[in-house]
Amino acid sequence: MIENFDFDIQLIFAILNGKVSAAINRKLSRNFRLNGIEITPEQWTVLLFLWEKDGVAQQELCNITFKDKPSITRLINNMEKQNLVVRKPNIKDKRTNLIHLTETGKKLKEKIKPVTDKTLEEALQEITLDELEISQRVLRKIFTNTQN
Repeated sequence: MIENFDFDIQLIFAILNGKVSAAINRKLSRNFRLNGIEITPEQWTVLLFLWEKDGVAQQELCNITFKDKPSITRLINNMEKQNLVVRKPNIKDKRTNLIHLTETGKKLKEKIKPVTDKTLEEALQEITLDELEISQRVLRKIFTNTQN
Protein backbone atom coordinates (compact mmCIF):
# COMPACT_ATOMS: atom_id res chain seq x y z
CA MET A 1 0.00 0.00 0.00
CA ILE A 2 2.61 2.57 1.10
CA GLU A 3 4.98 1.68 -1.76
CA ASN A 4 2.26 2.71 -4.28
CA PHE A 5 1.72 6.10 -2.66
CA ASP A 6 3.47 9.10 -4.25
CA PHE A 7 5.13 10.73 -1.22
CA ASP A 8 6.07 14.39 -1.11
CA ILE A 9 8.83 13.51 1.35
CA GLN A 10 9.81 17.14 1.97
CA LEU A 11 6.23 18.06 2.85
CA ILE A 12 5.79 15.03 5.11
CA PHE A 13 8.98 15.74 7.04
CA ALA A 14 8.16 19.45 7.23
CA ILE A 15 4.87 18.53 8.87
CA LEU A 16 6.35 15.87 11.12
CA ASN A 17 9.36 17.99 12.12
CA GLY A 18 7.16 20.78 13.40
CA LYS A 19 7.26 23.35 10.61
CA VAL A 20 3.48 23.60 10.58
CA SER A 21 3.49 23.94 14.36
CA ALA A 22 6.20 26.62 14.15
CA ALA A 23 4.21 28.55 11.53
CA ILE A 24 1.07 28.43 13.68
CA ASN A 25 3.08 29.53 16.74
CA ARG A 26 4.49 32.51 14.79
CA LYS A 27 0.97 33.53 13.72
CA LEU A 28 -0.33 33.06 17.27
CA SER A 29 2.54 35.15 18.70
CA ARG A 30 1.84 37.89 16.18
CA ASN A 31 -1.90 37.83 16.96
CA PHE A 32 -1.18 37.94 20.71
CA ARG A 33 1.08 41.00 20.25
CA LEU A 34 -1.45 42.76 17.99
CA ASN A 35 -4.02 42.34 20.77
CA GLY A 36 -1.77 43.49 23.61
CA ILE A 37 -1.35 40.00 25.08
CA GLU A 38 2.20 39.58 26.35
CA ILE A 39 2.55 35.79 26.48
CA THR A 40 4.13 33.14 24.29
CA PRO A 41 2.36 30.20 22.65
CA GLU A 42 4.18 27.92 25.12
CA GLN A 43 2.79 29.92 28.04
CA TRP A 44 -0.66 29.75 26.45
CA THR A 45 -0.37 25.94 26.31
CA VAL A 46 0.31 25.86 30.07
CA LEU A 47 -2.53 28.30 30.76
CA LEU A 48 -4.90 26.25 28.63
CA PHE A 49 -4.18 23.20 30.78
CA LEU A 50 -4.41 25.15 34.06
CA TRP A 51 -7.75 26.68 33.06
CA GLU A 52 -9.06 23.10 32.92
CA LYS A 53 -7.19 21.76 35.95
CA ASP A 54 -5.66 24.30 38.32
CA GLY A 55 -3.09 23.31 40.94
CA VAL A 56 -0.92 20.70 39.23
CA ALA A 57 2.64 19.53 39.76
CA GLN A 58 5.32 20.72 37.37
CA GLN A 59 5.86 17.11 36.28
CA GLU A 60 2.28 16.95 35.06
CA LEU A 61 2.91 20.09 33.01
CA CYS A 62 6.05 18.43 31.58
CA ASN A 63 3.98 15.43 30.55
CA ILE A 64 1.17 17.40 28.96
CA THR A 65 3.44 19.83 27.07
CA PHE A 66 6.18 17.30 26.18
CA LYS A 67 8.80 19.61 27.65
CA ASP A 68 11.64 18.65 29.95
CA LYS A 69 11.88 19.82 33.58
CA PRO A 70 14.37 22.68 32.96
CA SER A 71 12.17 24.07 30.16
CA ILE A 72 9.02 23.95 32.29
CA THR A 73 10.89 25.49 35.23
CA ARG A 74 11.97 28.42 33.03
CA LEU A 75 8.47 28.76 31.63
CA ILE A 76 6.89 28.75 35.11
CA ASN A 77 9.52 31.22 36.40
CA ASN A 78 8.63 33.65 33.61
CA MET A 79 4.91 33.14 34.17
CA GLU A 80 5.40 33.88 37.88
CA LYS A 81 7.20 37.13 37.01
CA GLN A 82 4.21 38.07 34.85
CA ASN A 83 1.86 37.26 37.77
CA LEU A 84 0.07 34.55 35.76
CA VAL A 85 0.83 31.63 38.08
CA VAL A 86 2.13 30.98 41.57
CA ARG A 87 3.88 27.98 43.09
CA LYS A 88 2.34 26.65 46.30
CA PRO A 89 3.69 23.80 48.46
CA ASN A 90 2.00 20.45 47.92
CA ILE A 91 0.64 19.47 51.33
CA LYS A 92 0.51 15.80 50.25
CA ASP A 93 4.13 15.74 49.06
CA LYS A 94 6.51 18.27 50.62
CA ARG A 95 9.07 17.67 47.84
CA THR A 96 6.86 19.24 45.17
CA ASN A 97 5.07 22.47 44.48
CA LEU A 98 1.74 22.84 42.74
CA ILE A 99 1.24 25.43 40.03
CA HIS A 100 -1.86 27.58 40.49
CA LEU A 101 -3.33 30.34 38.39
CA THR A 102 -3.39 33.84 39.82
CA GLU A 103 -6.42 36.09 39.31
CA THR A 104 -4.52 37.68 36.41
CA GLY A 105 -3.98 34.24 34.86
CA LYS A 106 -7.63 33.33 35.31
CA LYS A 107 -8.89 36.59 33.79
CA LEU A 108 -6.61 36.28 30.77
CA LYS A 109 -8.75 33.41 29.46
CA GLU A 110 -11.51 35.73 28.28
CA LYS A 111 -9.06 38.04 26.50
CA ILE A 112 -7.15 35.19 24.83
CA LYS A 113 -10.03 33.07 23.56
CA PRO A 114 -11.07 35.36 20.65
CA VAL A 115 -7.42 35.64 19.56
CA THR A 116 -6.79 31.89 19.59
CA ASP A 117 -10.12 31.25 17.86
CA LYS A 118 -9.20 33.74 15.12
CA THR A 119 -5.75 32.19 14.70
CA LEU A 120 -7.22 28.70 14.39
CA GLU A 121 -9.77 29.99 11.89
CA GLU A 122 -6.97 31.54 9.81
CA ALA A 123 -4.92 28.32 9.94
CA LEU A 124 -7.86 26.12 8.94
CA GLN A 125 -9.14 28.22 6.02
CA GLU A 126 -10.47 26.12 3.14
CA ILE A 127 -10.12 22.89 5.13
CA THR A 128 -13.29 20.86 5.33
CA LEU A 129 -14.50 19.15 8.48
CA ASP A 130 -13.89 15.76 6.81
CA GLU A 131 -10.29 16.74 5.99
CA LEU A 132 -9.76 17.93 9.53
CA GLU A 133 -11.15 14.70 11.02
CA ILE A 134 -8.97 12.56 8.73
CA SER A 135 -5.89 14.65 9.52
CA GLN A 136 -6.52 14.31 13.24
CA ARG A 137 -6.88 10.53 12.98
CA VAL A 138 -3.72 10.22 10.87
CA LEU A 139 -1.64 12.44 13.17
CA ARG A 140 -2.85 10.50 16.22
CA LYS A 141 -1.75 7.25 14.55
CA ILE A 142 1.67 8.71 13.69
CA PHE A 143 2.03 9.94 17.25
CA THR A 144 1.07 6.54 18.67
CA ASN A 145 3.43 4.76 16.25
CA THR A 146 6.37 6.88 17.39
CA GLN A 147 5.82 6.47 21.15
CA ASN A 148 7.70 3.15 21.30
